[in-house]
Amino acid sequence: MFKVKYIDLKLKDYKESWDFQQDIQNQLIRAKFDGNNSGGMPCLIFVEHPHVYTLGKSGKENNLLINPEFLASINATFYKTDRGGDITYHGPGQLVGYPVFDLDALGIGVKSYIGQLEESIIQTLEIFNIHSSPFDGATGVWIVPDAPSSARKVCAIGVKVSRGITMHGFALNVSTDLKYFNYINPCGFTDKGVTSMEKELGYHPDMEKVKNVLKQNLAARFGLDLV
Repeated sequence: MFKVKYIDLKLKDYKESWDFQQDIQNQLIRAKFDGNNSGGMPCLIFVEHPHVYTLGKSGKENNLLINPEFLASINATFYKTDRGGDITYHGPGQLVGYPVFDLDALGIGVKSYIGQLEESIIQTLEIFNIHSSPFDGATGVWIVPDAPSSARKVCAIGVKVSRGITMHGFALNVSTDLKYFNYINPCGFTDKGVTSMEKELGYHPDMEKVKNVLKQNLAARFGLDLV
C-alpha cells in the first residue's frame, strides 16, 4: 500500500491551493533526490475554488472569450498555469482533485496515471448511474452518446509531473454553474459541450457523498492507504 495523506481544503483560492501543492511537490522531490528524510508525505487534495479560469502551458489565450472587465463583472479570475491541457473553469460545486503522488513509487508512467484517474472517475459516476467513458483524442471523462459531435465533458484532467512527482489533477463537475463555460472554448474545443452530474441526474448530488465514493475508488485503483 502507498501511504497518502488525504486533505480536504473545502473552498480555497486557486493560487493559494496551487502554492500549497507546489510546496508538497518540492518537499517530495527533495526527499527523493537529496536524501532529505524530513520531506512531506504524498497527498490527495480535494478542494473547491471560487470562480477562476486556468490556462495550461500549451493552451491558447484566445480560448478565453471575454475581456478583463467582463471577467471582473462575473467575479472570476484568470491564471496561466504550468499544467498540461488548454483552458478550463473551476468554481463552486466542482470537485477538484490534486494528487501529489510519486509515480516511480507507484510503478506507473504518466499515460497510465492519467488513464487510472479517468477510470476512477468513471467508476464513481457509475455509482450515481451516470455512464461515461474516455474520449479518443482528448483527456478527461465524457458523456458520449451515439453521435460523437454531441459528446459532453463532465471531468477535465490536466497534470504536471516533475521528477516523477505529480501535481494539478482533475475537475469533476458535480453541481457546477455551467454558464461559466460559455465564456471559454473549454479545453480548446469549439464543437463539444460540457455537463455536470446535476444536469445528467436532474437533481443536486451530495458533494460529500461524491467525495467519499471518489476517494475510495482512487484508493482502490492506486493502492493507497489514506491517512
